[in-house]
Amino acid sequence: MKNNRTHALAWGIAFVGFTTQFGGGFASGAQIYQYFIHYGIWGLVMPFLAQFLMSLFYWYGMRYAFRNKTYDYRSFSDSFYGKFRVVFSNLYEIEYIVMICMAPAVAFATGGATLNKLTGLPYLLCTLVIGIFIFVITLFGTELVRKCSSVLSILIIVGLLLVLVPNIIAQWDTITDSVQRMAAGALPVGSQQSGSFGSALWSACVYGIFQITAIGLMYQHTSKLEEEKDVGRSMIYMFLVDAFVMELAVVGLLAIAFRPELAEYDVPMLLLVQTGVGAKILTPIISILIILGAVSTGVNMIAGIVTRTVNQLEKKQDTVSSSKHRLYSTLSALAFTLLAFAVAQFGLIPLVKRGYSYIGYATMFVIAIPFILHFIADHCKKGASAK
Repeated sequence: MKNNRTHALAWGIAFVGFTTQFGGGFASGAQIYQYFIHYGIWGLVMPFLAQFLMSLFYWYGMRYAFRNKTYDYRSFSDSFYGKFRVVFSNLYEIEYIVMICMAPAVAFATGGATLNKLTGLPYLLCTLVIGIFIFVITLFGTELVRKCSSVLSILIIVGLLLVLVPNIIAQWDTITDSVQRMAAGALPVGSQQSGSFGSALWSACVYGIFQITAIGLMYQHTSKLEEEKDVGRSMIYMFLVDAFVMELAVVGLLAIAFRPELAEYDVPMLLLVQTGVGAKILTPIISILIILGAVSTGVNMIAGIVTRTVNQLEKKQDTVSSSKHRLYSTLSALAFTLLAFAVAQFGLIPLVKRGYSYIGYATMFVIAIPFILHFIADHCKKGASAK
């Protein structure tokens, strides 16, 4: 019984990582093209590197959180960065708040626009529906977020299988032709990259490092783990799921890599469906996938900062009643949901999208490099003590 609970919890954490990464941008196919397929033949193997990199950083951070019982990102940062916390804790705080403005706002805009096209309801009403859904799930805490992520992950994976597998089978000849052309040096439509191994490697690293910006929302989920090895187990599960789904998407999208009309599509996955099999059935499925992906990212991001805010408020008090805890959670969830809703409504989305690349580079200095240095220093200390 305990073993089943342990595996279920590890899978739940893995699915939180999945839904955080695979939002509307992935479901649309845009991220797959931008970071992988545009680099030619190397795009076929780089998803594994990107997912390994992301899983490795997540594992190291979550292991530290488990060991030191730092279950929100501020507590983690203050402990992890030590004497440098005044600089790096505040830098990550700023970065995470920017992400709170960006990722959920894009979720509102993407999900709302897609729901608008799917139902014909006004855009404002559609974003309101998305916002209510995100608010309600976030309100009920970490455990519900984890359970919701598991359900959404399964729905997204099943949906992608329904979309991709039939099209991969039906367009296998086109896919193999695309692979042969890229192996010969040709690059997909719209690519402005060099197609070299170095360029593809750098793009995969940037993608993986950008994704670890959201690592702060993962720490809260280690509070229910019983053993440190459960952290590693959850990250192995996350790597296997994420790498499989991303590679499946890469292979499927190769069916349209050299179609001229691709240059006119902001949603490559939609072109795949419309030019492949079962367009009438699969087009609504893709729309639903984009909505689910957008919502899942918004829920996870807002849940992370709600946990941090509530923990900070409660630290200043000797005792906190359950009613007061619920009040703090409600007000925090409402405030950050409304903030994201406002950003989505008042025309900042283009600025937000451009900001993603800057966030990725900031993450390199605020998280990636400090994590690597901490790992090296930690192992040097162990080596010295062993002597």
